[in-house]
Amino acid sequence: MASYISSCSPSPALVIVFFSIYLSTFSQAEAGHGNGGFSVDLIHWDSILSPSYDPSVTHFERLQNAFRRSVSRVNYFKQSLISPSQVSTTVSTVGGIYLMEISFGTPPVSNLAIADTGSDLIWIQCKPCVPCYKQNAPLFDPTKSSTYKNISCHTQECDLVGKKKCSSEGSCGYSYGYGDKSFTNGYLATETFTLGSTSSSSVSLPKKIFGCGNYNQGNYKNNGSGLVGLGGGPLSLISQMKLSIGGKFSYCLVPIGDTNARSKLNFGSDAVVSGDGVVSTPLVSKNLVTFYYVTLEGISVGNKRLAFKTKYSRKANAVEGNIILDSGTTLTYLPSDFYNNLVSELKKSINAATVADPIGELGLCYKVGTDINVPITAHFTGADVQLKTLNAFIQVSEDVVCITFEPVEDDIAIIGNIAQNDFLIGYDLEARKVYFKPTDCTRQ
Repeated sequence: MASYISSCSPSPALVIVFFSIYLSTFSQAEAGHGNGGFSVDLIHWDSILSPSYDPSVTHFERLQNAFRRSVSRVNYFKQSLISPSQVSTTVSTVGGIYLMEISFGTPPVSNLAIADTGSDLIWIQCKPCVPCYKQNAPLFDPTKSSTYKNISCHTQECDLVGKKKCSSEGSCGYSYGYGDKSFTNGYLATETFTLGSTSSSSVSLPKKIFGCGNYNQGNYKNNGSGLVGLGGGPLSLISQMKLSIGGKFSYCLVPIGDTNARSKLNFGSDAVVSGDGVVSTPLVSKNLVTFYYVTLEGISVGNKRLAFKTKYSRKANAVEGNIILDSGTTLTYLPSDFYNNLVSELKKSINAATVADPIGELGLCYKVGTDINVPITAHFTGADVQLKTLNAFIQVSEDVVCITFEPVEDDIAIIGNIAQNDFLIGYDLEARKVYFKPTDCTRQ
């Protein structure tokens, strides 16, 4: 393999979503072939079940770290919206939510890879690798895989990479920069992925595109061997599996404080969201295909409905695709004016003395024991989603509970994963719809 070294420009950091996948029984064939389904477990980065769990860190310290990482992810979204051409080359390193077990090659070599709904490229560290960040798993050696194949520089597949460089042998080189000055450089290739173990219950994905990183730097706490993009772009795992899973995937995230339970990620027929209580809203297509956009028309506090407006729309009707649905952002971010109106209505409804946030991150807090059980409904186009108290407030210390919404000055809005806890949320990329169903995710 030819040597390849490229510089890269850092950009704002992005919080990463991690998936640790343990597959249910499934034949060793392409995942979801013929729209057949399978489900996997998602293990939170801070969970007791995670290899990254640090018992010396308290629950409230983990929350504080998650909130700060959430701010970094919002900065990434801002930069992406300001400079759309950079979206394919700006992701971020460790600091996120879930871990993913995935194998590469034939015979398969197991890796724990970062999986991110806010980016697209799949990549891992490969031999030869100088320099590389430290990882627990052995480096992937493409010369020992019978299914590895470099992609030519003069192909449509290579053109999908935001930054590319042709090697002297004509291979497609890539360069991705990171917000914390970490980076990966290497070659685009095709390979067989295996999800889960190497036993008969595993799922094989042949001839998938990924980046074989030969020159990488980053802080992955030894557990991450690379990154798996789950966004809407053409190089993501979701997009590369789209036909075989019928464009369907869903997840059910357990409440953030439940460190012993696994969340669920579903594909194909197993991802269909149906039954009592299901509502749906259109998935809106935009130029930034990586992100999943929906339309928020307003939020109600009790019987008081607040119309959602942005600087692009001062009318009662909301602009289509005005908010990003993101499982990788912890908090929910709303434009400042709308946030202030929402907080004002919550204060009227709760009618109790507020207190300061002890960690200095959140804006509306009360003493533990205050009755904060106020009806809050998010009104999406065609779908009214009633939030539970756990979706809007969280205990941040022994005696303080705070709102999980935050204001942003720029015209950006993100529905974070706390607001999505205990909902089965399904994406149908063919029908262009998102489904919501209230669910006890610990029982999935």
